[in-house]
Amino acid sequence: MSSEADDCNSNTERLHFLLVPLMAQGHIIPMIDLARLLVACGSLVTFVTTPVNLARIQPIVDRAAAAALPIRFAELPFPATDVGLPDGCENCDLIPSVDLYLPFMKALSLLREPLEAYLRVPDPSRWPKPSCIISDNTQYWTADFARALDIPRLIFHGPSCFYLLCSHLIDRNRAELEAEMEAASGKPILLPGLPQPIQIRKHEVVPVWRSNPAWFEFIEVLRMAGESADGVLINSFKELEPLYFERYHELTGKAIWPVGPLSLYKEEFDAKATRGRASSIDQKLLFQWLDKQEDGSVVFISFGSIARNTKAQLMELGDGLEASGRPFVWVVKEASEGRGRVSGLDEWIAEFEEKVEGRGIVIRGWAPQMVILEHRAVGGFVTHCGWNSTLEAVAAGVVMATWPHFADQFLNEQLVVNVLKIGVAVGVEEPTAVGVEDNKEEVVKVRREQVEKAVETLMAGGEEGEERRVRVRELREKARMAMEEGGSSWVGLKDVINYVKQAEKEKDKSKKPAVQ
Repeated sequence: MSSEADDCNSNTERLHFLLVPLMAQGHIIPMIDLARLLVACGSLVTFVTTPVNLARIQPIVDRAAAAALPIRFAELPFPATDVGLPDGCENCDLIPSVDLYLPFMKALSLLREPLEAYLRVPDPSRWPKPSCIISDNTQYWTADFARALDIPRLIFHGPSCFYLLCSHLIDRNRAELEAEMEAASGKPILLPGLPQPIQIRKHEVVPVWRSNPAWFEFIEVLRMAGESADGVLINSFKELEPLYFERYHELTGKAIWPVGPLSLYKEEFDAKATRGRASSIDQKLLFQWLDKQEDGSVVFISFGSIARNTKAQLMELGDGLEASGRPFVWVVKEASEGRGRVSGLDEWIAEFEEKVEGRGIVIRGWAPQMVILEHRAVGGFVTHCGWNSTLEAVAAGVVMATWPHFADQFLNEQLVVNVLKIGVAVGVEEPTAVGVEDNKEEVVKVRREQVEKAVETLMAGGEEGEERRVRVRELREKARMAMEEGGSSWVGLKDVINYVKQAEKEKDKSKKPAVQ
């Protein structure tokens, strides 16, 4: 989508959008992209964040200020210690244990009071009060907050529409599915109501949270808040999953707007490279190495910001990469400083790097994923199937080897492998708890032989491999067209703006005294 303000017309009359993301990199990044697109369409944006998260996106904040973009970053205090979290624990990737995830999620509602105070402070720029809230679906408290402000609330969903539809159908038919799953002795069963046959596993029908009363209650709160939303924005595009958009709209009765891939927002290389946070590697050296590789020869391996692997699993993965003989770039965040760091890993990585010197690069921490995927040398992506990563691979035209860990990732794998047919499954059957499984340092879900086979299948030629590459390249072009003027996601964003504009007009009309 073009970054020029007149692309979506200039008659938005300075609508003011209040954006409230979940404090997690995979949710903050696309919502920042959304903020810049709304600004490009002539709107004002207030973006809610916290001190730790603001520091991570400071390069983006600085560029917005330098360009005089009408985006305010509302830096609100996050009361981590008040709810039993470590000081500074303001992002999901900083939560030190699984037991603290629910306290973190509940603490999000404590952002409301400082946000109210922030909005009450007189603004020298005389911004109008917010016209609309766009919040992550986990920010349930914004439902009541929007009612208090008497403005529309739209949900921004991070996952695919395919996942949202599957989840909706599972929730609606859970009792019957549980009985069928029991009769099938836990083997995969078909999920009814979908345009295509899709099998689901026991952990999708009977998730772990259902056995925890506190989590069960929280999920119910999220569900009710979701039902009260006025509409849904999805970081996807119609051409990627058309039947699923149509069916999800039919079942929910809500306005559903595709607005992605948001990663295709037009900006300079340096801006893309620092998207989310600063890189953990000298980018000049990284891209000099990539420039020397043959087109489509490099495997990129990354598992997002939250998923963690044990040392034993990382060693199996490394051995599989070594055995594959393929050049690679491997992001090992478990070797970075901070939460999730795996002890004793540095020594093994040093030895591993010696064995693959010249053929592989290991990045300890955060990587400029989008620009790596877009490099001509990258031909395959081993991914955890987080939706941002999946969509970025589609937008870059790169086939995937799927290695899901938890949450929406197993269903995203089905979309990639069985529906779109642009990937191969590594072979993971069961989910991992968020992060490393209860410190069970020897947990290994994928053996080196599976890694080697998946990489070879993904990168090899042959008819099936070429068909996958042709399909993903076609989707890449459709993704770019969706974000251009007149494309499906361009229209989706324009429809969001028009919806809010119409809501304001109707509210103004209702306030006018009746003519006697």
